[in-house]
Amino acid sequence: MQTLTLANIYELQGLKEEALEIYMEILKRDPSNVDASIAVRRLSGMRKKFRGLNREMKDFFVQMEDNVEFNEFERWLLKIWN
Repeated sequence: MQTLTLANIYELQGLKEEALEIYMEILKRDPSNVDASIAVRRLSGMRKKFRGLNREMKDFFVQMEDNVEFNEFERWLLKIWN
């Protein structure tokens, strides 16, 4: 079963394309899923007005290795998105 947890695991392992596919499938089933929506924007490069906003955070995202870093990055995204 394709879940947010599985997509997060793929993401943490560096399997960004596989994670993106799962997030997109989740959105097909549940278009109101905020977590999946944020993840799709993050992984697909849909940055709208945030293009080039923070190279340091982009590099941090690419090099994330654990759930603590993933959560930190997600908090940063939510902060700039709102």
